[in-house]
Amino acid sequence: MNNLLTDIKNLEIETLKNLKNSKANNTLRAYKSDFKDFSFFCSKNGFNSIPTEPKIIALYITHLSKTSKFSTLKRRIASISVIHKLKGHYLDTKNPIIMENLHGIKRIVGSRQQAKKPILINDLKLIIKVIHNEKIKEKFKLRDKAIILVGFAGGFRRSELVNINRDDVDFVSEGVKILIKRSKTDQSGEGTIKAIPYFDNNEFCPVIALKNYIKNRFHTDSEGRIFEISDKSVALIIKKYAQKAGLDSSNYSGHSLRSGFATTAAEFGAEERSIMAMTGHKTTQMVRRYIQEANLFKNNALNKIKL
Repeated sequence: MNNLLTDIKNLEIETLKNLKNSKANNTLRAYKSDFKDFSFFCSKNGFNSIPTEPKIIALYITHLSKTSKFSTLKRRIASISVIHKLKGHYLDTKNPIIMENLHGIKRIVGSRQQAKKPILINDLKLIIKVIHNEKIKEKFKLRDKAIILVGFAGGFRRSELVNINRDDVDFVSEGVKILIKRSKTDQSGEGTIKAIPYFDNNEFCPVIALKNYIKNRFHTDSEGRIFEISDKSVALIIKKYAQKAGLDSSNYSGHSLRSGFATTAAEFGAEERSIMAMTGHKTTQMVRRYIQEANLFKNNALNKIKL
């Protein structure tokens, strides 16, 4: 009997590990951070944070709606639900009191996110020229230029970009192939390859920029992460050079490279599926927003009016 209880306990521990491993470390940290805020709300108002009930969730999101974006409300609900699952509790996040409350908030405050601006071709050229003229060590110039150009050309997420290892990069006659071992939409680690061809203009070619940086960074066949920086540092680098290029740095973020690629590709007529193949988007919803943005002036009815 004791052996049976021990076996069950071990199974419970292994199951908990599996549940935790199903999410990336950064994702789990975000869930825990969100739940910490919920716990503080419950503690302050005399509620139980775990297990909780739909009525408390409804009160919490009403409280949040005064200062937070609609997307934040949905993320907090998801985080609370995940933490409950990890602790072995069921939480009905589709309960009418939660869903109807969300719909009501959506009608009042709206749900459209204040997205950061994409870095488009002209912005990209300005930023690269700024890096070229920057009075910093050559190794940092090469690194920052490679981050900006490769991040843009590959439609990379910041987390993907900073986790590229030397052995993930394969230079071929057409350009470079980069293996992404794991991403936001590939938590199981099946992996995907992004192919970036040589550009006609060497100054703005991501393949040449990456090759130059790797040659400087790796003097031997050593392994390891190529950029050795955090995903937050990518955003800071983008903001730094955007400001030096005369752009409003508050309008740009780490996502601006990825959205810049998708918007620019759409503007130049790339097909939806081709954009998705590079960015790794699993649904068309976000990609179609980029295409719509790219076509605001291109397919504008006012172009037919001559004054």
